[in-house]
Order: sequence, then structure tokens, then C-alpha cells
Amino acid sequence: MRPEGEITRGTTNPSRLRKPDRWITQALLPALRAAERPLVIDLGFGASPVTTLELYRVIRAVVPAAEVIGLEIDPERVSAARRRLAALRAAGAGLPGLDFALGGFELPAPRRPALVRAFNVLRQYPQEGAWAAWARLRAGLADGGVLVEGTCDEIGRRAVWVSLPARGPGLITFSTRLASLHRPSDLAERLPKALIHRNVPGEPVHAFLRDFDRAWDAAAPYSAFGARQRWLAAVASLAEAWPVLRYPPRGGPRRWRLGEVSLPWAALAPPGSTSPD
Repeated sequence: MRPEGEITRGTTNPSRLRKPDRWITQALLPALRAAERPLVIDLGFGASPVTTLELYRVIRAVVPAAEVIGLEIDPERVSAARRRLAALRAAGAGLPGLDFALGGFELPAPRRPALVRAFNVLRQYPQEGAWAAWARLRAGLADGGVLVEGTCDEIGRRAVWVSLPARGPGLITFSTRLASLHRPSDLAERLPKALIHRNVPGEPVHAFLRDFDRAWDAAAPYSAFGARQRWLAAVASLAEAWPVLRYPPRGGPRRWRLGEVSLPWAALAPPGSTSPD
């Protein structure tokens, strides 16, 4: 049976997904540890398996029993990844619990995953296709599992992702390298497919980014102490008008200092959309 989905451009780079990987291993650690032998799927790893290898290493560092499978719908990419894995093992790398396989949104795997990471996969789909993919992927999760779907730039400086549990409300997270940030609305170009065309007046995401820019402008005096202090002041101000998460592990000043801000997905979901709860 043909894997579900469309072949992506396959562009990838080392450390491109370091921001969402850091968030996953900290903010989602309880969900990963809840399973005895959690399965993690990296969906659409691209022309190189490098980001799957990075995900494997950061996940195994905090959950040693975790297994990771990289999925691609391009057989040539899967074959190349398996050759790379065989070469690493032949060189003594070991890498137990890591594999690569042919597959797409149907998530072919020995068991349901506790986590699916899908980055830069849905950009080429119509918005309705993104909703359908979310529903399909969530349906394939284990109880308590989470889908993390989003977009980042080519070298991982800016990223926006949505974390959607199998059931219940989700979150949206904005993450940036503060030293290279001009304005918070720069992150608009990395909005997930479900929002990228909704950044127009009258939509919640447009109002959020507008207010974030205003808070950033008001916090300009803090730039004398560095971009991080300006960001912290802007986020604290933004949190007075928007339901920004204020407490760990998914929110609060510790995460804000990393250039991250999370809030409930429902706060930015398009009105009348077929989005998750």
C-alpha cells in the first residue's frame, strides 16, 4: 500500500530542529516517561537522516528506553538512511532502538507512538490538507501521546510549532534566536500551515503578532541590557492581554529566557475552523 502523503523537498541541515527538540525533551518529558518503552516517530525526515539522529540522541539522553523510527515516503531516502545507520553501527556507534522505514501519515510501526515529530512536512499542502493530516496523525497516537507539528527556517533560528495531544487541547509555541530577532512578527513566516494564510486583520494570530510587536516596541529601553531582557519584558507585558503560559514545564520565565513563548492553541485557532480542541 502506498504511504499517505506527498514527497517534500527534503531540505535539512544539522541542528535545524534543536529548538523543538529541546522543548520536546523538557516540556513533554512527563508524557515520554509515562510509557514503559515509548516509541517516537520522526515523520518526513528528508533527504538526510541527520535530524532523526539528533532527535534519537536527545530523547535517549532523558528516556534511555525510548525507540525512534524515522519515516519517509520516498524509498530512496529510506535506503540512504538505512545505509548511513549501518555505516555508523559498523563504526561502533551502536544506536540501539533506532530505525528508518517507509511510511507517511498512516504511521506504520510496531505500536502506536508516544510522540510524532513532523516538521516542515505540511508546507506544500492546502490548509484543508493540514487539518486532515492533524486528525489522521492524532488518531494514530498512543494514549497520552502528542503530535508536534511545525515549521522552522533552514538553520533553526526561528520556529513555530503546535503540540497536539491524542485528545484534549493543544498548545502553540513561538521560538527564536533572540540575537537575530528584529521584531516578534518576523516569526510569521514560520507559522504552521494551519495559520500561515490567516495572518490578516481580523484573525487571532494577526492580533497576537500585532500586540507582540507593540509590547516589543514598548520594551525598547530594555535593549540596553540585551535582547533577552527586552524579550522578557515584552513577553511579560503580552501575558497581561493574552493567555501566555506562565508556569513550567511549558511556560514561565525559564522558557521565555530561551526565546520561547507558548499559549493555548485555542487562543489563535481560526474562527470556525475544523481545528483540534
